[in-house]
Amino acid sequence: MLEERGMTQYELFMKSGVPRSTIGNVINCAYESVKLRVIHEMCQGFGIELGTFFDSPLFDESNLEP
Repeated sequence: MLEERGMTQYELFMKSGVPRSTIGNVINCAYESVKLRVIHEMCQGFGIELGTFFDSPLFDESNLEP
């Protein structure tokens, strides 16, 4: 989503308040799970609603791990 928006991790940090290390860990899938609060703050930084984020095909049931 950073590339789609033409943003860097630093810009997302500045707009969302989510620490750069957390953003990097989320992007690199270093976490087994991410708190909804962090996702919400990142969405605010991207200027989108949570619903828009979760409408992504990435969250289709067929794409989820068992």
